Amino acid sequence: MKSILNIGQSKLIFVQNFILSTSYRSIDSLYKKEQGKVAYAAPSNIALIKYWGKRPVQLPENASLSFTLSECRTETSITYRKRKDSGSSFLVTFLFEGAPKPSFEPKIHTFFDRIAPYCLFLNDFEFIIDSSNTFPHSSGIASSASGMSALAMCLVEIEHELGSVLTAEERIEKASFLARLGSGSACRSIEGPITVWGKHDNIEGSSNEFAVPFKLKVHSIFENYQDTVLLIDKGEKQVSSTVGHNLMHGHPYAKARFEQANSNLEKLSKVIQNGNITQFIEIVESEALTLHAMMMTSLPYFVLMKPNTLEVINCIWNYRKQTGVPVCFTLDAGANVHLLYPEAHKKEVLTFVETELAEKCQNKQYICDCLGIGAKKM
Repeated sequence: MKSILNIGQSKLIFVQNFILSTSYRSIDSLYKKEQGKVAYAAPSNIALIKYWGKRPVQLPENASLSFTLSECRTETSITYRKRKDSGSSFLVTFLFEGAPKPSFEPKIHTFFDRIAPYCLFLNDFEFIIDSSNTFPHSSGIASSASGMSALAMCLVEIEHELGSVLTAEERIEKASFLARLGSGSACRSIEGPITVWGKHDNIEGSSNEFAVPFKLKVHSIFENYQDTVLLIDKGEKQVSSTVGHNLMHGHPYAKARFEQANSNLEKLSKVIQNGNITQFIEIVESEALTLHAMMMTSLPYFVLMKPNTLEVINCIWNYRKQTGVPVCFTLDAGANVHLLYPEAHKKEVLTFVETELAEKCQNKQYICDCLGIGAKKM
């Protein structure tokens, strides 16, 4: 893509991958502002078509499709002030829920290092980042997607305040691009309610660089679709997602898996349009189990599901068979179960959760969520 950034009388041209063709260095006195504050809220998301396996830098081996959530979100503000002298290191203070959290600052510095070629103002300002989650800390919901997408939206907004004339659409694309460099799945949290990340022949405008909204017709049954997150285990995963992704290199089933995912995305795209809920359930549950099959057949192999994960899955299958209620599950890279169902069945499904599934959750905890629209300015 190409676009123009105006700072004072200077014009900088954006070239491929959001890299500027020149530096702010010669024009840093022409920033439109020397200080300010921005804030964004961004949600988590749950992939229905999974990506597992990536190549440098943070590029997916296959396309993925996700539901953007609404209530499980991160709220982030950044206060910025112009430095007297630009430096080679970043000046960042990170707060979590208003309290200093220096243990997280190395992650921010790593992220800033990675995005520095695309955000040339980072060395010219000092930043105070204050972040909080609407879902309980250590609740078993991955906060990297919501956290990095909120942070990326704030940074793009700061660049806009400093003089960028990127269009609104280009700012969204850039935020998704930056979020991806922090956490791959974060790029899917910028927009909603359904997004696709990864180049796919059947999704117009799809890209490995950033996520795009699903622009085809969405059947009414998927409007305001519900996601009740069953918190089976809130502990730290024994194997990080980053390590797990890397184990797909040389995996004996990797090539077939990548082909399967892209084929399933094409099938699910049609299902989202025609409302075939039976096919939806089949594809989504198969994708969840295949994700964990890849973990269990890598070297070294590992298992992230817990006994109660399997108990819950069996309960869901039995309940669906007995009642005909079209509820299904998906899994992230962990033990927790996402219970997916149409809004019309919310009352009976929540009764099912309370009477049968809650006791299988850690401390009987679960979170009720639904499809959302993506990041919002606060």
